[in-house]
Amino acid sequence: MAKKTTENKKAPRTTTKKSSSAAAPRKVSKTAPPKATAKAGKATPKKTAAVAPKSKLKKKAAPSGTAQILDSVVAYEGPLFRVMHDHLIEPGGRESHRDVIKHNGSVVILAIDHDKHGKHKKDPWVVIERQYRHAAGQYLWELPAGKLDAGETALDGAKRELAEETGYGARKWSPLVEYFASPGFLGESMKVFLAEGLVAGDAHPEEDEEIDFRLVRLSELIDLVDEGKIIDGKTLTSVLLYARQLGLKRKK
Repeated sequence: MAKKTTENKKAPRTTTKKSSSAAAPRKVSKTAPPKATAKAGKATPKKTAAVAPKSKLKKKAAPSGTAQILDSVVAYEGPLFRVMHDHLIEPGGRESHRDVIKHNGSVVILAIDHDKHGKHKKDPWVVIERQYRHAAGQYLWELPAGKLDAGETALDGAKRELAEETGYGARKWSPLVEYFASPGFLGESMKVFLAEGLVAGDAHPEEDEEIDFRLVRLSELIDLVDEGKIIDGKTLTSVLLYARQLGLKRKK
């Protein structure tokens, strides 16, 4: 069973002292006056730096559509994903070979708990977990998340994962964002849901999961991001987007 605590245990912070010495004055180089031209009345042509052309993304549409698969072979198949070796023609007409990891997709839950009396509307409590990630070789602070089962809807998967890992349910669910973590080779789509109005319950994580979770203020979570203590991609994406929607300003 996951351990639950509501203590705000902050990671140790480091502070840097500002140097009291004044910055060295900048040196301004004087350019020599322009040389007179051989012929009167003709000015020396002025050289200008090359500037990259400006364009709007919506102005010129990129090639659309999907690739034409000529051949697809399963190179590896495991319990969580399979690796496909595809021979294809891309929408732009280029023929290529790609190794792609196929995945059912995942859900991420930004579980929010507002104060009962409506205080701190822009600084709610956020459910955050700490668990060991072998691929990263370290413990990570991250939002509750998990893979979708075959045929499972994203919302049902999000409700299941939050209950399994933390024991919490939520009265209100809404989609926040969907993104691809590494589309160069990974076909996993990550759907983030905002869960509000939390209801506590008993957690029942999977046998191979050892999760410690707690509630921290959104402002504290932003501080941990700025200090480099949060390095999980889904947590960075979800927390910073939500903070931006609330109009929460980050410290400079």
